Amino acid sequence: MKLSGSICALATPFQAAGALDTEAFERLIEQQIEGGTQALVVAGSTGEAHFLEADEYDRLLTLAVKRVDGRVPVIAGTGEAGTAKTIHLTRHAADLGADAALVVTPYYVRPTQSGLIRHFTEVAEQGGLPVILYNVPTRTACDMLPETVAALRGHERIVGIKEARSDVARIQAIAELAGEDFVYLSGDDGSAVEAMLAGAAGTISVVANLVPRAFRAMCDAAGGGDHALARERAQALMPLLQALDCAPNPIPVKAGLAALGIGDGSLRLPLEALQGDSDLAAIRDTLARLTPLASAD
Repeated sequence: MKLSGSICALATPFQAAGALDTEAFERLIEQQIEGGTQALVVAGSTGEAHFLEADEYDRLLTLAVKRVDGRVPVIAGTGEAGTAKTIHLTRHAADLGADAALVVTPYYVRPTQSGLIRHFTEVAEQGGLPVILYNVPTRTACDMLPETVAALRGHERIVGIKEARSDVARIQAIAELAGEDFVYLSGDDGSAVEAMLAGAAGTISVVANLVPRAFRAMCDAAGGGDHALARERAQALMPLLQALDCAPNPIPVKAGLAALGIGDGSLRLPLEALQGDSDLAAIRDTLARLTPLASAD
């Protein structure tokens, strides 16, 4: 299993009445693969994982594994606040056919760094899947420090990290830990190109839901070491990233998907659909301007 390049953190389409929109989800998967996306994350934070019932999680992951049919890796979000629950869900994802687990740092409980080491070690040893660490302190109130990552990266079943902190010092520190058996994946679209030019193998992206081909092109340029072209392609995407910054993820990206005819933008409370017409217009306008880029080879 190779984890690199453009990896999409899939949104989860819902119907207006609240049920899963599996037809839209399947179309989203196909659009991603046709656009060159190199792996898919199911039931991550963009996928509103914490709003899914257990049977819905099963349906989404089972559907994704079947639809993808081995064309790209399928990564399941399995992180919970407690270690035992995380192990249970990771084992379950393995049974459903996932290729790897994306395991966020325990949220709300604010563990120590030594607690994080014990947590991820237990999940790696008992979960039955290769583990990708996920650090996103803006959502979890828990920051996994580089020295903690260094202590974990040697475990044979811990294969990489999704690092969502975008400051230069953190990017460099995590890049220095990457190697043949431990990949660094950016978790921030805005700084993705700089992370990849510094040594990240790829990016787990939100905006790739909307423009998979354009995001893959940017990742290809960065992965190939073409600094000028990578930054040019990143700059072309910047207006869309700025438009998506109008509300917390995944609210804007689901509005964008609805504009592209995938789902109707429905969310589950306490998340609400975009309220401002100007925000929605900005997303639609930037998507329209990006259409030639999004469809280019």
